[in-house]
Amino acid sequence: MEPHALNLRHLRAVIAITEGGSIAAAVRAVNLTQPAITQGIAKLETQTGLRLFDRRASGMVPTAAAAILTPRAVAALRLIGNRHATSAQIRAFLALAQAGSYAGAAILTGLSEASLHRAVGDLSLGTGQRLVERRGKSVLLTARGIAIARNLRLATGELRSALEELEGLRGRETGRLVIGAMPLSRARLLPHAVVAFHAANPHVEIAIVEGSHAELVNPLRDGEIDMMVGAQRSTKTNDDLVQRPLFTDRPVILGRAGHPLASRALASIADKIDPSRLADYPWVISAPGTPLHSQWQAMFERAGVAPPRVGVACGSVMMARQMLIESNFLTLLSPDQVSVEIEAGWLVRIADTPGDISRTIGVITRADWRPTPLQARFLAQLDSSAKELR
Repeated sequence: MEPHALNLRHLRAVIAITEGGSIAAAVRAVNLTQPAITQGIAKLETQTGLRLFDRRASGMVPTAAAAILTPRAVAALRLIGNRHATSAQIRAFLALAQAGSYAGAAILTGLSEASLHRAVGDLSLGTGQRLVERRGKSVLLTARGIAIARNLRLATGELRSALEELEGLRGRETGRLVIGAMPLSRARLLPHAVVAFHAANPHVEIAIVEGSHAELVNPLRDGEIDMMVGAQRSTKTNDDLVQRPLFTDRPVILGRAGHPLASRALASIADKIDPSRLADYPWVISAPGTPLHSQWQAMFERAGVAPPRVGVACGSVMMARQMLIESNFLTLLSPDQVSVEIEAGWLVRIADTPGDISRTIGVITRADWRPTPLQARFLAQLDSSAKELR
C-alpha cells in the first residue's frame, strides 16, 4: 500500500484516540462525528490488516500497531503542517514537482491533467501559498513550493516507514533501502555491507545512488535517500544532519608504476622526498571544498611548499586511475579505492603522507530521522563491516 492511500483525517483520529483514550475525545480533536471516526478507524485497520485499538469498557487501548503508527503519523502531520491538505493533493503536488509538468505528472500518477490542476490548486489555496509558476511549457516550483515539497516528501517517508513497520508486525517484513554512496565508500565498505545484509535480508530491496556529497545531500534532506556513506564534513554548516564515524582513512600519494618518483616508493614525504619534487608533477585531485582537496593543500603547506596548480580537478576514482596509468600525474587517494590496481602493479604508492592527514568515514543521516528496524539493522551491518575491514 502506498502512503498516499492513507486518509490524513483518519490518522489524526488515531492520534487523538491514543492520547485521549476514547472516540469521544477524538470527536472534539478532529472535528468528525463519532460514526465517521469509527468508520475511519475500521478502514485503517482493513488497510493495514491490523487491529489498532482494543475496545474495552474503560476506553480504547492502543495496540502494538497503534504504538507504531501514532508517532510516525504525528511526525508526518507536523511536516505537512496544514489541516486542510489531503493525501490526494499531496500526491498530485509531489508528482508535479518530480515531473516538472502536468503532462508528466499525469503519466506518473495515472490521473488526468485536469484532476492534477485541481488538486494542486486546492493545496495552494489551503496553504495560502503560491506553490508553482508556469514558464513556457514547464511548471516550476516557487521558493515556498520547494520548501513545502521537501516537507511533504519527508512526511510521505514517515508514513512509508510506518507501513513497512506494520508489515513487519504481521511477519511480512518488506522495505527498501536507498543509500547514497560517496566515493570512498564504494571500493570495499559499502559492497561488503550490502552483500552481507542482502544475504540475511533477501526480501529487502536495496538501491545505491552514487554521487558526491554536494550531489547527495539535498536528496538526503528531501528524504529521497535514507543515508549517505562516505567522508564526513564539518558539522558547523550541517546542523540538520547527524554524522556517525565508522573508521579513519589515511590517504597516500599514488602514481603509475615506473613513475619517476616511484623508486622512492613507501618513502615519507617529510623525511625522504623533497616536497618540491612533488610539486613538479601534475596532480589530479578532487575539487576545492572537499576534505581531500583541503588535506592535499595542507600537506604541501606543512612542508613549506606552495601547493602546485591543480591540472585536473576530478572526484571520479575511475577517471583518476586511468589518468595516473597513462601519465605522470600524481594523486592523493585511499589505497582501498585502487586496491585492485595496486595489486595488479599498475599503480604504486609513491609516499605516505604526514601522519595527521586522515579522513573520517562514516554515515550521514538527517537529524530527525528515525530508522525503521530494517534500517537500524543495516546501520549495525555497516558498523560490523567497518570493524571487519579495518
